[in-house]
Parts: sequence; C-alpha cells; structure tokens
Amino acid sequence: MSSITFFEGERHTFFRPLHSSRRELVVACLRALYERLHGPAADYAHNLTRETLKELLLPVVREHLEAVEADGEPDEFNGAESRDPQQLTSLLMRVLLRDGWLEQFPDRQGLVTAFRFSRPGVLFAEVFWSLNRPSQSRQRNMRSCRNSLDAALAERGDAHDLVDAYEYAVQVNRDLSEGIDYFQELLRRLMREATLHSQWDEFVEFLERFRRNYSKQLTADNATLNREAIRQKLERLRSEVPGPKRQRMEEQLHDIAQWAVREHTGGSVYDWLLDRIDDVVNAACESKQPGFIKAMDSYLKRVAGLVQQSMMLRSGQNRHAWLAAIQKLSALELPRQERLLAAIGERLSFVELRLLDPSSFRLRSAVQRRKAVTVSIQPRPSREARLEAAMKRAETEAFAVANEELADKLREDLKLFRHPIRLSSLPVGSARELLQVMQAVEAVRNARGRDLVARPLPGRLDNEYFSGADYEIDLKK
Repeated sequence: MSSITFFEGERHTFFRPLHSSRRELVVACLRALYERLHGPAADYAHNLTRETLKELLLPVVREHLEAVEADGEPDEFNGAESRDPQQLTSLLMRVLLRDGWLEQFPDRQGLVTAFRFSRPGVLFAEVFWSLNRPSQSRQRNMRSCRNSLDAALAERGDAHDLVDAYEYAVQVNRDLSEGIDYFQELLRRLMREATLHSQWDEFVEFLERFRRNYSKQLTADNATLNREAIRQKLERLRSEVPGPKRQRMEEQLHDIAQWAVREHTGGSVYDWLLDRIDDVVNAACESKQPGFIKAMDSYLKRVAGLVQQSMMLRSGQNRHAWLAAIQKLSALELPRQERLLAAIGERLSFVELRLLDPSSFRLRSAVQRRKAVTVSIQPRPSREARLEAAMKRAETEAFAVANEELADKLREDLKLFRHPIRLSSLPVGSARELLQVMQAVEAVRNARGRDLVARPLPGRLDNEYFSGADYEIDLKK
C-alpha cells in the first residue's frame, strides 16, 4: 500500500514559519485569516484579493511588531524591512504562500488573483484558532446520539443515522477528554504559581465556560442520564428492525462506512456498529464522566484552598497589627515614638472601647454545673410563645397551595367543561385564587399522573397583579 509523503513539493518547508523569530506573529496572522475565511463571521461572498489580504494582516502586524523571539536564529524576518509594518506584511504574505500555507487561484468574477488556505493550511490554522477561541458548540452530543438512534428506528431511517449516532457517541468521549485536560492544565498552573491573584482571570473564564458548556454536560447532556435510553434504543434496533430494512441498512453501511467494514469482527457490520456505540457510551459513563467530575472537583478544591489561605493571611495581618506597632515603637527613639503614637491615635479616634467589669464574672459551683448538665426536661413554652408560633404557621400556610391539590381541581374543571382552560380565564378574586393562577403551570408540569399538559399561547396574561405568558391547560389525549 503506497503512502503519500507530506513534506514534498510546496510543503517541503511547511513548518518553517513556525520556527522563525516571528512565530507569534505568524500564528496571530493565521488566526486572523481563519476567522476571516472560515470563522462564524466569515464573508463567503467575496474572495480574498491581495489588497484585502494586506488590509487584514496589517493591524495584526502592527500589534505584534515588537514581538521578536530572543532565542531565534537570524532569518528573513530579522532584516531591515522587518521594521516597517508595510514591508513586513508583504514579506509575511510571501512566506505563507511560498511554504504552502496559502495558495493562489483565479477569481473569474473579479478577474483578479485571489488567496485562500491550502488544504493542510486550513487544518493547522483551525488548530491555532480553536486554541485561542474555545469551542462554541452547545455540547449536546449525547442527546444527538439518542436522537439519531430514534431516527434509525423510524420507518424512513437508514444507515446514515447509525453512523451519525456512532460519531456523536465518539464526540462525547472527546468532549469529556477535552474537559479533563482543561482542568488538569488549570490545576498545574495553580500548583506552579500557587497564588490566586494571577489565576483569577482563568477562574472567571472557567465560570463562563461552565455556564456555557459544562452545565449542559452535567445535566441535559449527561452521559449517565441518557445511558439507559440509548441502551433501550440499541436493543430495539437489534430485535425489532424488520429483515428487509436490516438488509438495506447493512448494504448502505458497506457503501458509506468503509472504515467499519475494515474494522468489524463477526458476520454483520450492522451488529458490530451497534455494539461499538454501546461500548463507547459505556466508556463515557464509567470512565470519562467520573474522570471529568473528579478533575473539576480537584480544581475547585484547590481554588477554594487558595481563597481560604488568602483570607487567613489577610485576617492574620490584621490580628497582628498591634504586635507590629508595638515592635516598631520599641525600636524608635522617644520623639519618634510620640509622633507614631499620635498618628495611631488619630486613626483610632472613632473607635469606642468598653471594658467588662471583672466582678461580673463568677465561676459556677459544682452543684450548678451538675444541674446544668443533667437537666433534660424541656421548658414549657408560655401561652404567648405558643400563640406567636401558631400565628406564624398560619401566615405561612395561608399562602401555600399544594401542587397536587391544584392539579386535582384542574382535572375536575376540565372534565366538567369538556374543553381546554386558558390561564387568563381563571378567576383572581381572592388571594388564594391569585396564587392558584400563578402556580397552575408548575402544578401541571409536576402532576403525579402526567395526564395534564400546558401549552404556551402567543398572547400574554396581564392583570392588575402580575404580567406573564398565557397558557392553555388540557388533558392529554
């Protein structure tokens, strides 16, 4: 089997710009180019001409003009033209084009020469862009795996749905591994610097990343929560799929998944792929997810320890301020002592000190200590205390409506009226009725029988007490 050589032709010196004295500038320019050509705000309607390419790279060059590696050997970026931003930008364009990162192609619409990434150039530039900008995906690969299996079970499901489910399951492990590496890197930095001040920005970034990605991985996209549902769907695919559909999916897998045909063991690629999905999901639940939670827990414990240590040091400094002042006074001469005491007195002038009378402290006798220890009968509350407790309990229960009680009332009304009930049509004549309206949707969603449904309506519910979305409540058909 012949193999393709990477370092040949225009890729002979592909990585040379990354070893130059301006390697940080090269990486920054590759990030800017990828953002312009393939990022979220990429302009696909217009090609990148020489002028637009120069206008794109010039601000990046000016920002990194002084960033020169001290340990770099003399190269083309150390010449006289590297001090001028315009000339350095032109040089950088030539280097990226010469070493295979960029390529030229004719723009037939504008009748000019345009620039784009070469195939290996766009792959490596995406790595630099991704490192600088964390993934913005919604991290719902486990749910996507479950949904793809649902699609495969449907009447029109095919082998593409199975391959999608497998790829989503693999991506789950990749997401969790990325999270583990991320927390381990944060922990290494904390252990190396051992100070919270320099790591506070990274902790804030972690909180934002947790809100955006990790909270979903631990809740809706949790591997453990979706594991049983995926197992049931895999079992249905093994036992309930008719023979003709199974044969059709087997033939499709031989066409679209050559890698599975080469790797599978046994008689059927279909069964092997279902087993692989099951194994990958089990690995995510039993290995990757616990490791992810453990890595995050270790990082949070370390941050909490540094916070506690910082607070203790600060409180210790305040506690020992008097000792430091006394030591400083003992080392000064009398005139300087007077000036220091006067300065301390001015700062303490607003402090009010009160001393306790020593005669108010009396030691308990042995008989009193024994009585205090052996008393086991609780004192009987007075009538006023019982009345106050009863009033507080009544005030609390007056504005509490049980969800199940409210759900029962809604069932009775729906059976009586035999049509859906709009939230805006419910009465609000008393405080209890107002609370029932405000709590109706929650009661429907938490109903024990799961026989009620609340559908949002386009209109809004506005009255003199509150404003919110209107709902239609009905019995499930």
